[in-house]
Amino acid sequence: MLEVKLYNLGYCKESEYTRVVCVSRYQGKYVFCYNKKRDGFEIPGGQHIEAGETWMDAATREMYEETGATKVMVTPICVYKISTFGLLCFCEILEMGALPLDYEMSEILLSDDLPDNLTYPDTYKLYFEVVKEKSANHNMN
Repeated sequence: MLEVKLYNLGYCKESEYTRVVCVSRYQGKYVFCYNKKRDGFEIPGGQHIEAGETWMDAATREMYEETGATKVMVTPICVYKISTFGLLCFCEILEMGALPLDYEMSEILLSDDLPDNLTYPDTYKLYFEVVKEKSANHNMN
């Protein structure tokens, strides 16, 4: 497993975030996307925040590209660091369109829990558990 360190929001400047990961729910189910290149399910998110984007812009863009979500409520949960800082968020998908075909995801899975075939099982389990715990404590369920 990659070493992942978690920090409270505000630990670093928002300008230091390089990526965003969004544990997401739609109609009461958690959302996972199947990455056809890595042959496994993933939590939606991006490996980089593009030039000129805020973390919110990146989260919204990635949610569309990887799940087809057209309207989301994004709640930041905590900062994480693998090699650089990223932002872990909870996303409630309010409206979902078709999955865009020109990106790396080939299908969406709605589930009550983590699927078996995860590309990064230990890391995704950590993200999933942290978001579930914090969202339960903050009444995001």
